[in-house]
Amino acid sequence: MKFGIFYEISVPRPWGPTTEYEVYQNCLEQVKLADELGFDQVWAVEHHFLEEYSHCSAPEVFLTACAMVTKNIRIGRGIVVCVPEFNNPIKAAEVAATMDIVSGGRLEFGTGRSATWTELGGMGADPDETKKTWDEWVRIIPKMWTEERFGYQGRAFSMPQRAVLPKPLQKPHPPMWVAVTSPGTELDAADRGMGSLGLTFGGFAEQEKKIAEYRRRIKYCDPVGSFVNEQVNTVNFLFCHEDNEYGAKTGQRLAGTFNYLAEQLLAARQAYPTRSYPNLGLLPALRREATSAPEGQIPEGLCIGNPDRIIEVIKKWESVGVDRINFLLNAIETVPQEEVLASLRLFAKEVMPKFAEKPAPAPAGVGGGN
Repeated sequence: MKFGIFYEISVPRPWGPTTEYEVYQNCLEQVKLADELGFDQVWAVEHHFLEEYSHCSAPEVFLTACAMVTKNIRIGRGIVVCVPEFNNPIKAAEVAATMDIVSGGRLEFGTGRSATWTELGGMGADPDETKKTWDEWVRIIPKMWTEERFGYQGRAFSMPQRAVLPKPLQKPHPPMWVAVTSPGTELDAADRGMGSLGLTFGGFAEQEKKIAEYRRRIKYCDPVGSFVNEQVNTVNFLFCHEDNEYGAKTGQRLAGTFNYLAEQLLAARQAYPTRSYPNLGLLPALRREATSAPEGQIPEGLCIGNPDRIIEVIKKWESVGVDRINFLLNAIETVPQEEVLASLRLFAKEVMPKFAEKPAPAPAGVGGGN
C-alpha cells in the first residue's frame, strides 16, 4: 500500500487580498513535508468557477511549483479535462511533457471530462460530447509524445502532421490514468490499459467487486498508450492524532466541511438531463461516506482518529485491492495548518511503516554462516 495527497485547493470566504496566496502557500508547505515523509504522489484537480470548493484552475502551475520544492514525490494531473472547450490536446501534450522534463520524470497523467454544469456550461461544452472527446484524446496524446511527427483526422479534433514538442523525459511516456467517478468508468480504464484514479467512496464490498472486475478486464485490454498502467488509487480524508476522540472529531469536521462545499455544486445531470452523466458523479458518494455513521460513531472507511484505528481502516482498503490512498488534508482551512502538518508527521511515523514493502528474502547461502 502506498500513500499520496490530493488537492482541490478550497479557499474560504471572506476573500481578502492574500487569502488565495496563503492557502496556496499552506498547500506547498504540506507537499514539501509529504515528500520528506515518504508520500509518493501529489495530485491536483482542474476545476473552474467553483467558488470556495476549488480554486485550482491551473494545476499544471501548482504541480510544477510542487516539483520545484520536492525531490521524489510524483506530480499527478488529476485531471486534464479532455474537452476542447477547456483544453487543446496539442497544448495538453506539450504542457505535460514540459512538466515531466522540469520535474525530472515525475509526471502522472490523469484524464477526465468534468462533471459539473457550472464548469461545462461556463465553458460552453456539450455534455453529450465529453465522453467521446475524452476517448479520442486518450488515444492521440500518447502518440504525440512517442511519434516524431504526428498528424490526425478525427471527429472532434484534427491536425496536419507536425512535431509536437517537447517529448516527455519518461520513456515511452508518463503513466496514464482516468478519473473514476461514474459507474463503469473503472471498466473504461481497464479496457484502455489505464490506471483507475478513484475519486469516490463506497463500501468495502462494493469497491472489492469493482476492483476485481478492473483487474480481470485489464488483462485483455487494448492499451491506448505504449504500456499498461495497472494501478488502483482511491481517495480518503486524513486526520491522525494521538487522541482517537479528538482525531475522529476533527476528521469528521473536515469531512463534513467538504460535504457542505460539495452540496453547493451543480452536477451536470441536474441541469442537463443526458445519458452521458448517469449519476451525480464524485459528490454523492463522498457526502454519504462523510455522514454515513450513526451519531457518535466514525464512518468505517475514513482514515481519521488515532494511528491504531487508521491502520485497521487501511488494512481493509488493502484487502479489497487498493494500491494507493490519496488523502484530502483540509477543506477551506477548517483544520489549522500546524495540526495538518502534525497529522502528516504522526501518520508517517506510526502508520506508514506498517505498510512498507517487505525486503525480499536473501538467497540461500547469502549472508549466513557455514
